[in-house]
Amino acid sequence: MTLDDFFLWLQRAVDRLIRWLRAGSAPPADCRRFLVIQIDGLSRAVLESAMAAGRLRTLRRLLRRGQLVLRPMSVGIPTSTPAFQAGVFYGVTPDIPGFHWYDKRARADIYFPRPGVADFVEERHARNRQGIMEGGACYGCIFTGGAVENLWTFARITQPVRAGQSLLTIAASAFLLLWVVAKCVVLTAVEIVHAVLRLIANPVGETRRGWRWLLFKIGLSIWLRQLFTLSATADLYRGVPAVYVNFLEYDVFAHAYGPRHPRALRALRHVDRSIAQLWRTLRRLPELRYDLYVLSDHGQAPTRPFVEISGGVSIEGVVLAAFSPGSRGLGPRRLRGQARWLETYRRTRGRGLYQRYVNYLEQDFPEHVLAPEALRRLEPIRVVAAGPNAFIYFTDADEPLSFEAIEARFPGAALELSRHPGVGFVLARSANGPVCLYRGRVWRLNEACATGPFTDREDRNVVLEGLTDLMEMPSAGDLVIYGTGAPVGHVSYLHEMGAHAGPSPEELQAFVLHPPTVALPSLPLTRPSQLYAHFMAYCEGRR
Repeated sequence: MTLDDFFLWLQRAVDRLIRWLRAGSAPPADCRRFLVIQIDGLSRAVLESAMAAGRLRTLRRLLRRGQLVLRPMSVGIPTSTPAFQAGVFYGVTPDIPGFHWYDKRARADIYFPRPGVADFVEERHARNRQGIMEGGACYGCIFTGGAVENLWTFARITQPVRAGQSLLTIAASAFLLLWVVAKCVVLTAVEIVHAVLRLIANPVGETRRGWRWLLFKIGLSIWLRQLFTLSATADLYRGVPAVYVNFLEYDVFAHAYGPRHPRALRALRHVDRSIAQLWRTLRRLPELRYDLYVLSDHGQAPTRPFVEISGGVSIEGVVLAAFSPGSRGLGPRRLRGQARWLETYRRTRGRGLYQRYVNYLEQDFPEHVLAPEALRRLEPIRVVAAGPNAFIYFTDADEPLSFEAIEARFPGAALELSRHPGVGFVLARSANGPVCLYRGRVWRLNEACATGPFTDREDRNVVLEGLTDLMEMPSAGDLVIYGTGAPVGHVSYLHEMGAHAGPSPEELQAFVLHPPTVALPSLPLTRPSQLYAHFMAYCEGRR
């Protein structure tokens, strides 16, 4: 028995004693329950290679023994956590074009780490819908899915009284909480000692790498993962009907270093240990009839930052150069001129994580920071870089503009943008459906999937369906730029080495591992909303 097991046993004994003193009873076993473990950002290809390399030994063992089976899944477009969880939790086709966009209806930037944004978006999608997590517990997610108990969930991150209250406010959890803190303190000390030894052995390399990665590792791989794992385990012992745990660390390291970088792959070993602990707990609780699911919300594609291709100019600068009145092209001199005034606000005082995403313009950066000339030149164009995708909005129009309307106002600008070496393709709406601008040519979207940029894709019908869904979202940009499939390779419009939101196979093709005794929808899984009815059957007692 490990120390984790001992403290969980002790916690369970305390829970039983309290139930006995209150004349309570154990949780009923008249219906099945479920535990979902989400490995954020893990593609099916990386899953399979990680299992073959021994980084996900628990999952490999469960598959080989037939205790889980693998079901391929395409997650729809955009390939992002908010869109995926909105579909699974509420069974909707989401109006969530990415992790960050501009909402013409609200006249505001929607960016999920901002306080209140996830709650606002969830309320839109949950209206008149029941979430699959009602009565359950949720950890590390964007939305709650109806769960009352949740920890580090964006929709409740500013409400610590409600977040994880079963662990943080119930006296019976004292043993478990003290053990989590003690264990994390020891593991943090060990990690710091290792970092100091690495610095002594390689001072140049460690200094160049910086200390931010160490803080991420301590925060995500030690404190947050341990807290999620032990909290979810306590919920299982209590018989919570639905538990959803999202392990974030692989996704964070894949963004920073690339999806197959050794640091990102090492994070999978940590996640695998947590999966092993949760699986052991389920085996000890057969009377509670839990079903285990392990899934991913999307994958990641290896990317190059756009500024490496454009000579240091951001996507905002390139777009504004193309769409400025009297534009004479995207020549280096013109782009350098755009970059000079963009630097006015790029060097300003950012607030933590917000400084990475310099898209908030006059709302997130006070007007006195921007020169009046810069403000005038930004109107009426709003550019939002959100990863391998960037959205262009014409803010003087309340409804999305068609390609024909944009072309009438800015002749040739969108086509010129599609020729840039850092641009894969550009999407727009038209009277006859979505169109794809590719290498200076306009294609109907179905033509682009048949004979254009996606012609070699076996799943081009899934790509066509996903991109069509995207352009039907009112919140998607009037123009949507993708760095996926650019002439120089996949490109991100943020400074990251791994990215998602686009239609590349690495991003789109994920997986669901499920017990062989349960049947998922028989149709090919091509969008997350197909899983909603399956999990709602647990809530309705039909499992």
